[in-house]
Amino acid sequence: MPISALLARIRRLIPKTKNQHYDEIVRNFGVGALRPPPTPMSDHELSRAIAEFLKDSPSTETVASLGRRLDPSSGV
Repeated sequence: MPISALLARIRRLIPKTKNQHYDEIVRNFGVGALRPPPTPMSDHELSRAIAEFLKDSPSTETVASLGRRLDPSSGV
């Protein structure tokens, strides 16, 4: 799945009040810290990963945790 399509799905899951979280996801895809899942994630899997990410302020640790949820083989 292209990153743009994945980001569109993620955008729908993040409330506008959490734009800082979305911006952090976009930035980390841009710098290569996040990679798209090697196989498509269901909406349920993706929404659970995003819900976990939204629980705390964006940080290196929360981005790394999201990265492991998106691509367990990434080693992030």
